[in-house]
Amino acid sequence: MSKKGNISIHTENIFPIIKKWLYSDKDIFIRELISNACDAVNKHKKLVSLGEAQKSEEEYRVNVYIDKDKNALVFEDNGIGMTEEEVEKYINQVAFSGAEDFFNKYKDKVNEQNDIIGHFGLGFYSSFMVSTKVDINTLSYKENSKAVKWVSEGGLEFEISESDERTKRGTTITLFLDEDSKEFLEEYTVRSIIDKYCSFLPVDIYLNPKDTNEVEVVDEVSNDEEKEEDKPINDTNPLWLKQPKDCTDEEYKDFYKKVFNTFDEPLFWIHLNVDYPFNLKGILYFPKLKNEFELIEGKVKLYNNQVFVADNIKEVIPEFLLLLKGVIDCPDLPLNVSRSFLQNDKDVSKISKHIIKKVADKLKSLHKNEKENYEKFWDDIQVFIKFGCLKEESFYDKVKDSILFKTINDEYVTINEYLEKAKEKHENKVFYVNNVEQQSQYIKLFKDYGLDAVILDSSIDNHFISFAEFKNQGVNFNRIDADLSDILKNNSEENKEQKEQIQNLFKDLVGDRIKTYSVENLKSEETPAIILVSEHSRRMAEMKNQFGGMDFGMTFEEEKTLVINENSSIIKKIFELKDDESKKEQIKLICNQIVDVALLSNKELDAKQLDEFIKRNNELIKMIISL
Repeated sequence: MSKKGNISIHTENIFPIIKKWLYSDKDIFIRELISNACDAVNKHKKLVSLGEAQKSEEEYRVNVYIDKDKNALVFEDNGIGMTEEEVEKYINQVAFSGAEDFFNKYKDKVNEQNDIIGHFGLGFYSSFMVSTKVDINTLSYKENSKAVKWVSEGGLEFEISESDERTKRGTTITLFLDEDSKEFLEEYTVRSIIDKYCSFLPVDIYLNPKDTNEVEVVDEVSNDEEKEEDKPINDTNPLWLKQPKDCTDEEYKDFYKKVFNTFDEPLFWIHLNVDYPFNLKGILYFPKLKNEFELIEGKVKLYNNQVFVADNIKEVIPEFLLLLKGVIDCPDLPLNVSRSFLQNDKDVSKISKHIIKKVADKLKSLHKNEKENYEKFWDDIQVFIKFGCLKEESFYDKVKDSILFKTINDEYVTINEYLEKAKEKHENKVFYVNNVEQQSQYIKLFKDYGLDAVILDSSIDNHFISFAEFKNQGVNFNRIDADLSDILKNNSEENKEQKEQIQNLFKDLVGDRIKTYSVENLKSEETPAIILVSEHSRRMAEMKNQFGGMDFGMTFEEEKTLVINENSSIIKKIFELKDDESKKEQIKLICNQIVDVALLSNKELDAKQLDEFIKRNNELIKMIISL
C-alpha cells in the first residue's frame, strides 16, 4: 500500500529557494549525497560500537553509478538505512536534521558530535537542482524492518510505499537528471567532482564499481585486474589526521604533490594538531615562489570533517597567509546550511589567530634552530613575511626578530645585527640597494671601504621600508645613492676656493641639467662624479607614480645632486685646463659626458639624453683619434 502527500516545510514554502539558490555551485549535490551516505555509514559504526547494532559482515562503502540509458545517477551506501517512519520524518520535513536528532538521542554516549557530517538536514534536497525525479530505496538496520521506496517528482509531492528493490541494510538514491544536467552522466565529470569534494571522506567511495558476481568472475582470472579496476577513489585516512611524529618528510612531500597536482617540493610545512579549545587539524606548506606574482596563487583548502568546503576562506586563513598551500580540517567551524560560507562567530577569530601564531612559531623556530636552512628559504618567503607584517601587526610582533635582510656581501642579517655592525661608521642608518645592476657603481664604492648595504628589490619593499622605520623609531633607511657615508670622504677643510671653482665650472658648462652641485674629496680616485638622490624626494615621487601621476596640487620631483670628486685625476686635469680657451669646447664636452655617465649609473637616460650622450661619445672618440 502506498501513501502520497506533500512535503512539509516548517516555516514557509522555501523549496524553490533551496532548489535554485541554496548552493552556490550546481555540482554541490554530489558532495551532499556522498556526505550523507558516509554519515549513514558512520552512524551504523557508532551503533555497532555501542552494542545497539550487529557488526557488519561486509566492508562499509559508498557506490556511485552512472546509468546513461536511464539518464540517472545513483548513490548507494550500506549505512544505517531508514524505516518508513524515519523517511517521513527526515525526508518529508525539510530542514529537520537527521544528524542533529541522532546526536540528541545518543549525546550521553557519543563523545564527539563531529563524528557526524550531516548537521544541516538540507543536503538531500540539493539533488532537485539537477533532477526531474528522485527515488529513495532504503532498508533500516533494525530487525524486522521493511524496505521503503520514496519517490518525488519536482520535490513538492511524494509517494512512499514498500519496496522489493532493497534487500540489504542501507540506502540507494537515484536521480533522474533533467535536460540541463546531462554533463553529470560523464564519468570524467563525476570523478573530478568527487575528487574535489570527497577525496578524504572517511568511507571508501567507488565510482561505477563492478557487480559483486562480476568481481568474483574477474577474481578467478586475475586478482591484479580486480584490484586495479575496483578500488576506492578516495583516501580515508589523510595525512593531517596522523600525529606529526608519525609522519615522514617523504609523506609530507608526497601528500603535497598529490593534493596540489604538482611536481615541485615545498620548502617546509607546519602540521596543525589542536584538540583544545577547538578541534583543528591540517598541514600548511610554504611553496617555492618563482616570482612575486605567485603571491596570489596559494590555495588553502578548508574541510569540515573531511568534507571539502571551499578554498581560501579569509575568515579562517588571513589574506597574507593565502600564499601558502595546505589543508585545514576544522569540524568546529560554524558553517551555514550550504556548508559553503562561514557564519559570523567569535570562534572563527580564535582559529585564525591560532593559525597565525603557529606560522610565526614555525618561522621563529627555523631561524633559531635551523639558521642555515632558514637563510636558504629567505629569498622565497621574504615577500610573504613582509606582506604579513604589513597586513597583521600581531604577526609582525611575533616574527620581527626573525626578519632577515640580504646584504651586498651575500650575508643575511637582522636589522639589529646590521645596525650593530655599522654603528661606528653610520649610526641608526640603514643603506639599501633596490637595483643591484643599476647601482653597481655605488655598491663598488661601499665594498671598497668596508661598508655594507641591504638589498630591498621587491615591489613590496617600498611599503616595508616605511613600515620598518615606523616600527624602529630613530632608524632611517637610505638608498645607497641617497647619501654619502663619511667613511667615503676625506673630511678636509682645505681647498675651499678650489672646490668652489670646480663647482662653478660645472654649473657654467652643464647648466640647469643638474640643479644642485657639490664637490667632495672622495677617497676613491676612480670615480669623477656620482649622483645622489634625496631619499625623501624620491619616495614622494614614487608615491605620486603609484597614484597614477596625481600631484595633489604639489610637484614631486626627485632632487638630484651631482657630487664631483676633486680627488679624481680627470677632475684634476679639467681644473688645470679650465682657463685654456683652446680647450674650452673639449672641457665642456667632457663635463657633460661626466654628468651623463653619473646619471646613467643612477638611472636610465631618457631617449633625448641618450641621443646626446651617444653624440658626445662619438666626439670624444674623434678627439682621442686625432691626438
